[in-house]
Amino acid sequence: MVKHSRVDREEKYEIVEKWFLKDLEMIDGKEADTDNPYFDLHFHKVYNLEAYSCASKYTFARTLNKLNEMYLKKDLKIVNFDDTYLNDDSIWSSNNRDCLVLMRICFYASNLLCLSLCPLS
Repeated sequence: MVKHSRVDREEKYEIVEKWFLKDLEMIDGKEADTDNPYFDLHFHKVYNLEAYSCASKYTFARTLNKLNEMYLKKDLKIVNFDDTYLNDDSIWSSNNRDCLVLMRICFYASNLLCLSLCPLS
């Protein structure tokens, strides 16, 4: 974990704590249905963390999952995340996920707009 501070125009980063991936038991996204940047990492102790955004929380979880698959191949529990954005085999996965998520949101918004303009019988 890195602590970020800014003094005038100079930014400083300090390593506060280190964890090993092999000790990670579970990643809890807390709420899969909301845009929530908070999540918990379960080691021997539970660490409550806040990501910069919900998208960065998902990117972090995907990265840990890929590292686990590549090097440890252990059963890593990832709970309270939307599988659509977590797995690479989904229709919305690519190296440019943000654009695809935005396209999906626009698609749903245009559908809602069309439905709201339809006259009720």
